[in-house]
Amino acid sequence: MNILVVGASKGLGRAFAEGLGRDGDCITGVSRRQPDDLVPPPSVGLQWIEADMASPREAVDRIERDAPARLDAIIYNLGIWEAEAFSDDYAFLETSDDSVMELVNVNITGTILLLKRLIPRLLQSPKPQVLLTGSTSGLRQSGRPEVAFGASKFALTGIADTLREGFRDQRLAVTCLQPGYLNTDDGLSVPLGDAVGRGEGHLVPVHDVVGLVRSVLDLSSASFVRELVLPAILDERY
Repeated sequence: MNILVVGASKGLGRAFAEGLGRDGDCITGVSRRQPDDLVPPPSVGLQWIEADMASPREAVDRIERDAPARLDAIIYNLGIWEAEAFSDDYAFLETSDDSVMELVNVNITGTILLLKRLIPRLLQSPKPQVLLTGSTSGLRQSGRPEVAFGASKFALTGIADTLREGFRDQRLAVTCLQPGYLNTDDGLSVPLGDAVGRGEGHLVPVHDVVGLVRSVLDLSSASFVRELVLPAILDERY
C-alpha cells in the first residue's frame, strides 16, 4: 500500500507515518522539513517531500512532481490554528487578516488543490481512500469560539461529502476524522498506559487514532467509514 501523509513531521501526522505502515507498504511524508529521527518499521519504505502548504500552489506543484505514480490512500492531516486558540486569550476581533488567510490556505485551499491533482493517482488503486483530519471543533455546537479554525475544519466535512458524491462510481472511500483534544506530546514510542495518564481523561492518545485509521485502511472495498468522532472520555462537550 502506498500512503501519502500530509503534515507528517510531528504530532498525529508523525504517528501516522510511524504507525500505519505494514510489511511492503511505502509511506510518503509531506512537511516543510523532514525530521531526522523519524524511522518507520524496517519492512516499510519511507519517502519524504519537503513542501510548505502555506504556499499551496507551489507546495502542490512539488508534491505532484515527487509523489508516487500510484497511491492507495491520502491522509491530509495538516491544520493550523489562530495564535491564541484554545486559550483564555483568544479574541476573534484581534486576529490578524494575514493569519486568517494563511490558515485558510493551509487548511482548505491546500486540501482542495492537493486532492484535485492526486485523485487520478488514487483511482488507479483497487481500493482508493482519502482520510481528512478534521476536529470536534468543526462539528455543529462544538462549544469552541475559534472562528477561522472551526470554519476550516467544518469545511473538511463538506469536502469529504462532495468528493464522495463526485467519485462514487469509482468507489472512492472518503473518511472525515473528528478527533477531540489530543495528547501529541507522547508519540507511539511511549507506552499507551503512560500516554493515557497524561491529561487524566481529557486527552486522546495518538495511539487510539492510529489504531482506528489502521482499521479504516484495512476495510474491504465493499464498505467505508464516512465519519469518525473521537472525543476524550471526559470531554464535557460530548
